[in-house]
Amino acid sequence: MLRPVSGVGMNSTMDDMNLIQQAQRHHLVARELGEEIDLEIGPGDDDPSFANTPLIVGPPQEPSSEEHDETKQMVMVSQLPSDDQDMSKMQQAKRKKKVVKRWREEWADTYKWAYVDVKEGTARIFCSVCREYGRKHRRNPYGNEGSRNMQMSALEEHNNSLLHKEALRLQMASKDKIIVDKPIYVKALMSKTAGSIVEAVLKRDPYEFEFIQSIQEAVHALERVIAKNSHYVNIMERLLEPERIFIFRVPWVDDRGETHVNRGFRVQFNQALGPCRGGIRFHPSMTLSIAKFLGFEQTLKNALSPYKLGGAAGGSDFDPKGKSDNEIMRFCQSFMNEIYRYLGPDKDLPSEEMGVGTREMGYLFGQYRRLAGHFQGSFTGPRIFWSGSSLRTEATGYGLVFFAQLMLADVNKELKGLRCVVSGSGKIAMHVLEKLIAYGALPITVSDAKGYLVDEDGFDYVKITFLRDIKAQQRSLRDYSKTYARSKYYDEAKPWNERCDVAFPCASQNEIDQADAISLVNSGCRVLVEGSNMPCTPEAVDVLRKANILIAPAMAAGAGGVVAGELELNHECNLMHWSPEDFESKLQEAIKQTYQRALKAAADFGYQKECPEALVHGAVISAFLSIAQAMTDQGCV
Repeated sequence: MLRPVSGVGMNSTMDDMNLIQQAQRHHLVARELGEEIDLEIGPGDDDPSFANTPLIVGPPQEPSSEEHDETKQMVMVSQLPSDDQDMSKMQQAKRKKKVVKRWREEWADTYKWAYVDVKEGTARIFCSVCREYGRKHRRNPYGNEGSRNMQMSALEEHNNSLLHKEALRLQMASKDKIIVDKPIYVKALMSKTAGSIVEAVLKRDPYEFEFIQSIQEAVHALERVIAKNSHYVNIMERLLEPERIFIFRVPWVDDRGETHVNRGFRVQFNQALGPCRGGIRFHPSMTLSIAKFLGFEQTLKNALSPYKLGGAAGGSDFDPKGKSDNEIMRFCQSFMNEIYRYLGPDKDLPSEEMGVGTREMGYLFGQYRRLAGHFQGSFTGPRIFWSGSSLRTEATGYGLVFFAQLMLADVNKELKGLRCVVSGSGKIAMHVLEKLIAYGALPITVSDAKGYLVDEDGFDYVKITFLRDIKAQQRSLRDYSKTYARSKYYDEAKPWNERCDVAFPCASQNEIDQADAISLVNSGCRVLVEGSNMPCTPEAVDVLRKANILIAPAMAAGAGGVVAGELELNHECNLMHWSPEDFESKLQEAIKQTYQRALKAAADFGYQKECPEALVHGAVISAFLSIAQAMTDQGCV
């Protein structure tokens, strides 16, 4: 005979049974609150540890009529005779196994994007990317929110939402940034005065690692200059603070009508010698630190060139890869809307950099002309039919090879027959390959973000054309090895362990670390020509110098782009038509002047030509002295 149960006892029992029933249905395994987890289905009824598994639940809610009926049924079952109760338990267990199996198949994979936290006293499931919950991507592990297809549609809709995409973009960009706790490599400086300059920058901008690295290299090269004249300490402190920095929002609309926002930068570093010239870089890793480092390097590069110009740099964390022409055009127009008022032939003219080619420069100039209302000058880089010289894009790559030939000629050698490794596969790298072939060298490698390609037979003009087609179609360099049997593509590797005589790093900053430098030394490399700005980490530079490898700094070897840009403007002003032969002759002469200036400045301060640091120190010294004289003459401005 059944005993009546009191109201309070019944409610308590129902709450407990409700909770147990929910846990037995779904077996949700979760860890402590606030932690990113992968939600998955528990191992099933037979797991003895389930009783100790913490269960995350919200405040008690009124049970639905269906749950109320199930609870009544379970209470009644508990009071049945033992034989009937055992049979009922077997039926319940059988039903629960089906439920667990269904959840295991349909839900386990879809919970991996989420984590559990408490919001306003209620356990919620949050998106691990955008840290938000809502109807479109909230999952109630105990409730019924539709079939698997409906849930997957909701998840897909959330992942395509602007909120999620912007959070994902910021998350991916943050992976490329250097972590705050990363130690900074500080060079040992002989002079306390030089050390005080670096220390001041470290205190002012402690997290701008690329900028600090470039400053340390410059100060290290200027130690003897500063020791001879303490006046240069004050000049250096002023030089290291940019004249103007612009940081701005760049909103744009994609082809589907969705709005995106990127961050834009322009650093006008120093105009003591003349109007600014400097590149624009579009790359997801772009930060203020990189913009300042590029601006500083460009200031020294322009000062070392035959043309007296100031330095600038900028860009955005926008990634042009995978974007349509219309999307890139809209972004470039939005970018120019903000900075056009600070540009002009007598102020600042941007040029090509990583992620920015003739297409992007054309869009940028078109919007500038529209906003400014006149056709004054041009940006350096667009096509010849509305801009300047016919060899603008080739100038930097050709200049690197001209500079290498000058270095080898001083030691009675030449490029002919030498094995050369080249990193990168962009404009500069391809034109380095072209000119190396013209000089009889044997270029054997190119690389991209995923690995490098080596061809033991060396590249020729036909192979370079094929490589360009691969890059134009946005295919992998791996496709090259399918056509040429003696070539091989190595995933997640760099080309610096290949046997070589000369190395041309043309990819990005800090692409050669200490281990890569050791590989280069062991591979027989004797000359390194910097095609990209600051391609070696400080530790790598130390290894190369101890091995007496001659280094051609980018600010000297990469002056071809500066020369070509100024010849373009002179072409427009003077209405002169440069043939490719005339242009190449002018370029060679300018590179030779830059090389001689760097060697002379090095010799004036006691660095012999045979010293591996001679060109690096000489280039910085010559550039700095030109800027320092102009800043002294113009007073404290």
